[in-house]
Amino acid sequence: MAIKLLGSSGAATQRAVSRGGAVEVRPVRGRRELTAFIKLPWRLYRHVANWVPPLISERRHHLDRERNPFFEHAEAEYFLAWRDGVPVGRISAHVDHLFNEFQSNEWGLFGFFECVHDEQVAGALLDSADAWLRARGRDRMVGPFDFSTNHECGLLVEGHELMPQILENWHHPYYRGLLEAQGMRKAMDLYKWQILSAEHDRLLPVIYELADGLESEHGIRVRNMRRRDFEQEVRRFMEVYNAAWERNWAFVPLTDSELRAYARELKPILDERFAFVAERDGEVVGAALTLPDMNKVLAHLNGRLLPLGWLRVLRQRRHIDEIRVFALGVKREYRHTGTAAAFYAEHWRECLRRPIVRAETGWILEVNEPMNRAMEALGGDIVKRYRIFERPLAPSPAAPAH
Repeated sequence: MAIKLLGSSGAATQRAVSRGGAVEVRPVRGRRELTAFIKLPWRLYRHVANWVPPLISERRHHLDRERNPFFEHAEAEYFLAWRDGVPVGRISAHVDHLFNEFQSNEWGLFGFFECVHDEQVAGALLDSADAWLRARGRDRMVGPFDFSTNHECGLLVEGHELMPQILENWHHPYYRGLLEAQGMRKAMDLYKWQILSAEHDRLLPVIYELADGLESEHGIRVRNMRRRDFEQEVRRFMEVYNAAWERNWAFVPLTDSELRAYARELKPILDERFAFVAERDGEVVGAALTLPDMNKVLAHLNGRLLPLGWLRVLRQRRHIDEIRVFALGVKREYRHTGTAAAFYAEHWRECLRRPIVRAETGWILEVNEPMNRAMEALGGDIVKRYRIFERPLAPSPAAPAH
């Protein structure tokens, strides 16, 4: 049984005895411990071919409370589990006040979960996050989110035989058992669909029929995004994103600061041929952003762009033959027009020109029947499943009851 101690910072410290020896979970303090938090996956996945190392500099920026605009409306604590001076697990606990306000809930969130195959270590990590969230009056713990549905999210529970694509995680299969052993239960599944260019004959003809009538019947024109005007293009995209997804489970809108940050991050990897905007009379009615799977390059960089990583990116990028349909949406009042079908048709045409041999679409919520049926119409198959878990939180003695 783990013993909970409250440190002077107000963050819970966990001590537990596991089969490998005493384990202590404590908040991350200082640059050295943050580096240990970031680099723990290198130890846990060192013999895993399908794991792709993230860029260390990007992870450091993402976790920086001063530089990541997420923290303009959120707070977080990072925890490391230590055994004999060596980190053996990590987790974050965070409260997104914008999310709580938008969704009218009191959820607390967790993320960045990584752990050795040890239930007691996992339990101590989750208990630390639990205590931190309860002290802030949260009524349930939901995740993993790194930090929200606008970032990497979900635990990979199916599809471990495939490499993760850009902006998604790969996890050890045993993680699911670790979470479930601590009372975490399924809240929602997220699907990734695979579409193969070699199976173009599975595409239903109605897709091209709807696309071909879009401009003549509805006055809607689809064009490519322009790199030279990318911040405004992302702004147009996010107008659709925030409108089209607002009713989705666990959605939280992007703020203006987050939008600008996204524009800076995505511009270097933008391929204009796979980025589309649909407009009618000057109004943006839909948008689609598909990214080249840069993980095909990142897999060889070991987390570092310097000194020669950029050279490798430039050399290998043109050989990338897989894409990820990152986000595709149409404003609710235009969904009857066939705008989505036009986006699908444009993707297929470009894939066959390149050629792109494989695409993954999503993630898509398991309850999003229209999008999942559309993926079937495109000839897709579900190849990955990411899961969001939850467990209720008992009121903390230090927190007001809700």
